[in-house]
Amino acid sequence: MEKSKDKVKEPFSAYGSYSYADYLSWQLDEMVELIRGKVFRQAAAAPRRIHQEVSMVLSNTLYQFLKGKTCKVYVAPFDVRLPVSSRKHKDIDTVVQPDLCVVCDREKLDELGCVGAPDLIIEILSPGNNKKELQLKYEVYESSGVKEYWVIHPDERTLLIYTLEGGKYQPSRLFTMGDRVKSQALAGFELDLDEVFGEL
Repeated sequence: MEKSKDKVKEPFSAYGSYSYADYLSWQLDEMVELIRGKVFRQAAAAPRRIHQEVSMVLSNTLYQFLKGKTCKVYVAPFDVRLPVSSRKHKDIDTVVQPDLCVVCDREKLDELGCVGAPDLIIEILSPGNNKKELQLKYEVYESSGVKEYWVIHPDERTLLIYTLEGGKYQPSRLFTMGDRVKSQALAGFELDLDEVFGEL
């Protein structure tokens, strides 16, 4: 049986530039992200146990806090299209799948995910994270207007928060066990890091 012509074979061209329209046509067995037209593969293996535990605690805590509120929390895989000057698939060159994100503007949600900047994005680092990918994500999140970007390092039990001020990210100090952190993007939300890292 002939395989679909839409099936993208490896490798993606290092020189090619792809759009969300291309992304939707691919039939891949692995998760990929598109950052400024370039393809970044996610690890083929499932996330490690420690990553999953941190994600579960965070998603549950955020879900309970947001119950009955306008904002909604979403867990990967969930497509976030950035930055958005046009909602046309062919004009969008960045689609990421943050580990968690919170979207407060329901107008940004459609059946495919989120179009535009979430209010909060949380990334949980894994050994396979590509430094270039992380740098590009930082730049895209900042330029797209993501109000708050949390980077969690589960092995080191640390959290760094980038808060958007005047169009530029301002980093927090490095938080760790024993700290309670507050979100500026989600008024009233406070996270006890002992609850996040305590049972790892």
